[in-house]
Amino acid sequence: MPALAADAPRDVDADRVLSLRKEALAYEHGEGVPRDYARAAKLYCDGARLGDAEAQFNLGWMYANGRGIARDDARAAYFFALAAKQGHVQSQKMQRFVGEPTTVVPECMRPGAFPDDGHDVMVPSSEAQKKVVGLVQQLAPEYGVSPRLALAVIRAESNFNPAAVSNKNAQGLMQLIPDTSARFNVRQPFDPEQNLRGGLAYLRWLLAYFEGDVSLVAAAYNAGEGAVNRYRGVPPFAETRGYVQRIISLFKRDDHPYDARVTTPSPELPRIRLTRGS
Repeated sequence: MPALAADAPRDVDADRVLSLRKEALAYEHGEGVPRDYARAAKLYCDGARLGDAEAQFNLGWMYANGRGIARDDARAAYFFALAAKQGHVQSQKMQRFVGEPTTVVPECMRPGAFPDDGHDVMVPSSEAQKKVVGLVQQLAPEYGVSPRLALAVIRAESNFNPAAVSNKNAQGLMQLIPDTSARFNVRQPFDPEQNLRGGLAYLRWLLAYFEGDVSLVAAAYNAGEGAVNRYRGVPPFAETRGYVQRIISLFKRDDHPYDARVTTPSPELPRIRLTRGS
């Protein structure tokens, strides 16, 4: 996600990001409104969650200097690291002075509560299926993934069969191929919890890589992120396009919150969005 100067993380968010930053600056410096550091920090964090590198830097600066809020070098480092990953030069310099970032995601950066638990995606017909649904509802929020999205993927991939194996040797509930299992440290792909954790970790990564675009995430889960980058969008495979439509119809949303710390976004995203006319 590029740093915001004349541009924005997403064109549709540009006005909101600029408005948040302008309002935060006003409250931080008392320009036209009473100075309110707590409100400024909240507004900067809202912008930071949308990927605004300037907001990330400004909030990091407030924490690093105890500017109206308690000094917290680890939290400052967290926000500087986010901005630095986008090429924000001042943040890259500041990282040297604040040490290691906190591993605890600040409250305002966490995905909001998901609208529902996906209960209508799958009505369990056996005790085994009830256990799977319960595990998903327990584990998915731990990975910042909507239970509804995870259940949609499981329904499309294995129809809730933990012993499923595809003709491409994809295994278990979330149909992990061996390379994906190795990538996310899944040693027993037919163990429901291990398989779920691997699939959820992959979904979390894809959500960050494609900045919450569910169509691209679904396409990548089916065909691989390399294929999505290569075709600059959903690949022209009948299977993949049908899979994407099925996930969208089950999830019922086009976007999903994501944790920008997980990975840098796909370098092809700007071109994908341009191709879409966004």
